[in-house]
Amino acid sequence: MKFRAVILSIAMAVGIQSAHAEDVVRLGNLKFAHYGAVSYMKEIAPEFGLKVEERIFAKGLDIIPAILAGEIDVAASALDAAIAGRSGGAPIYVVAGFAKGGVRIVASKASGIHSITDFKGKKIGVARGGAQELLLLAELSKAGLTWSDKPGKDVQIYYLAFADLNQALIGGQIDAICQSEPQAAQVINKGAGVEILKPYDTEMGEPIRALVMTEKMYKERPEVAKRFMQLFVKATQTFKNDPALAEKYVRTSLFKGQLSEQDYKDAMSNASFSYDIDLRHVQVTTDMMQKFGVGRMAVPPKAADWTKLDLLKAAKADLKIN
Repeated sequence: MKFRAVILSIAMAVGIQSAHAEDVVRLGNLKFAHYGAVSYMKEIAPEFGLKVEERIFAKGLDIIPAILAGEIDVAASALDAAIAGRSGGAPIYVVAGFAKGGVRIVASKASGIHSITDFKGKKIGVARGGAQELLLLAELSKAGLTWSDKPGKDVQIYYLAFADLNQALIGGQIDAICQSEPQAAQVINKGAGVEILKPYDTEMGEPIRALVMTEKMYKERPEVAKRFMQLFVKATQTFKNDPALAEKYVRTSLFKGQLSEQDYKDAMSNASFSYDIDLRHVQVTTDMMQKFGVGRMAVPPKAADWTKLDLLKAAKADLKIN
């Protein structure tokens, strides 16, 4: 009996030690359909000796203060928000791209809007500081329209939270929205809006969402950073290879049953899970932000100075992914 008790004590001690052996990574994320693979990382993190503590934010810009306060190690964000954060002094690196697309411009059925040129004299809602704002302004510029958040220009912009855009459109306070997924698909499926376009025909093309890592983690915890990137690639690969699992996880775990099967499928027909991002996309996005005044950057960061793709390249090689 004493021998069994000793063995049990050793087993418990080993178990406790193993439980504490997991390295914690604090993740900032957003609640959108195409952010699902990033959220899924916490489910398989123990395979890589990690524990991912996820914190959901309302928008990408909200994550920056948490990074500056030392509360977040890695974040999923619109590239625009990451660029603005880096310009403002946030010590972050772009280390991967985790999703493409995910934006639609939607008008109310009563608005009489059928194309971008019909936006003259209309009110358009968008969240400030994300891919949606930049893509909207690029489309308005391409159509030769002027804009302001005050009356007097061709188009009046209303800056609202993502969660408030659909209701403002349904309630008739605005004529159109530039919205993320799955909220764009949801308002269309409710019969309250019609798609005007997916705004990917500007120099930027499809927006790529950025996975960013703090300089502290990249430089001071290289082994953890390496395993985290392997985890990211594995989670993304799992979602790409198993769409049914991806749908189930996003709908049940991320959206807690509040996203229908049709809304998910429609949303993901306009977005995709991915790994990659490149210097050109980061620089083009930065240049467009400067051109249109998005992010109000005094000194725009140069893509080559803070885009670090070595961890991604190594992780893909380790997992034999092209």
